[in-house]
Amino acid sequence: MYELTDPIKTYMERALEETCRALPYGGDHEVRAFIAHRLADAAQGRRTTLGELGIVARKALADYRASGRPSERR
Repeated sequence: MYELTDPIKTYMERALEETCRALPYGGDHEVRAFIAHRLADAAQGRRTTLGELGIVARKALADYRASGRPSERR
């Protein structure tokens, strides 16, 4: 298992926060958890730059919305 360094964790958190900023109230737990899991998977796959993680987070949000899951709080 690839160890996530503090800078990588910071990039993951920043990508999550920047992506969820566009959501009402910053997104609910379900959507944030969905994106966070995608970010963790990407980081384990060594996609660890802020740019890569930002792309992963935005794609995860798009996938979440397209999946028909309950939408985030309005």
